[in-house]
Amino acid sequence: MAVAPVEAVACVLRALEHSATPEHQPYTPEVPKDMLIVTQVAPYADGPAGVHGVLGQASTALAQLAEGAGLDPVFVADVRDLSPQHLESAAVLSLFTIGETPFSPPQRQAIVAQWEAGHLGVMGVHSATDACHTWPGYGDIIGARFDGHPWTQDFTIAVDDRDHPATAHLGDSWDWRDEIYLFRALRPDAQVLLSLAPDQVDLSVPGGRIPECGFPLAWCHQEKEGRTFYSALGHFPGAWETPTYLRHLAGGLAWLRESA
Repeated sequence: MAVAPVEAVACVLRALEHSATPEHQPYTPEVPKDMLIVTQVAPYADGPAGVHGVLGQASTALAQLAEGAGLDPVFVADVRDLSPQHLESAAVLSLFTIGETPFSPPQRQAIVAQWEAGHLGVMGVHSATDACHTWPGYGDIIGARFDGHPWTQDFTIAVDDRDHPATAHLGDSWDWRDEIYLFRALRPDAQVLLSLAPDQVDLSVPGGRIPECGFPLAWCHQEKEGRTFYSALGHFPGAWETPTYLRHLAGGLAWLRESA
């Protein structure tokens, strides 16, 4: 019986496909591609936390940075909707949070394990240091604890590390306007990337002081295989419309992904 031309071609293609496919193919693990963008505002243990009006803007910008890095952005408004399994399979955990973010014990365990193993990079933005105060291990992950912001003003930033991807596009200094955060318990091994240039703030205002760690504004650090990048900047809408700032975050994200 004659075979129709279309069927014949199909038979040939199937034969070629079968001959070109090895009998046993090696297993290729799926590369994590999700960047979880968490923008949850939660109460502190003793009362409500302030709400940043730029969270929507920041989410849009962070999603663009994720896509530029070849990652899939996933918006997370409430971590209670996030499974530990998703944390275990994600590539980056991006945090623009404030208050007692309600990570469950299994979620916390997943974050620590994946971060220390180098599978989950952590990127903290602005008020992420003012979150999870009742989770002792969070300070080690994010790098320091927020300890006030007595000043909101124009200021000059000193670029402490010109070679890091987050700062390589900057010169020796960078003029900026933002809240100036104070920190406590900065990790001794934190690599400070940006800091407040000297003699710019009024120490006589309520809460004004020079912390033990000085005035760091951005840093990165590593523990085991884990990497964290943090920037204290980003309070005002203008930040999220400024290419220089977005390149700063994009460089931090690139550094997180170097070990992926």
